[in-house]
Amino acid sequence: MAAKELRRTFQRRRNGLAEKLCNPRIKQITLHTFRHWKATTEYAKTKDILHVMQVLGHKNIKNTLKYTQLICFKDDEFVCKVAKTVKEAKDLIEAGFEYICEVEGAKLFRKRK
Repeated sequence: MAAKELRRTFQRRRNGLAEKLCNPRIKQITLHTFRHWKATTEYAKTKDILHVMQVLGHKNIKNTLKYTQLICFKDDEFVCKVAKTVKEAKDLIEAGFEYICEVEGAKLFRKRK
């Protein structure tokens, strides 16, 4: 699908959704909005600007910093869980937990509150 056709399809669907939900603000969303969203969530998750720079394919860190200026982090708070079996580990990953490390045969996971 050509970029122009993709953009038009996106705009038609977006406008239809805005009308259906009676929310004109949805019309402000562009394809580029998703790029900002991805950069913001990656930075919030990793706090690693070089990782975000690589994900976005930027060659200059200044371009990547534009995506992170508005982020204000609260104190990091996590829910921590321990898995002793493969099934427990699988269930935690499916629940959105992130694997951290293994200590004394137990796997440690965390998820932001």
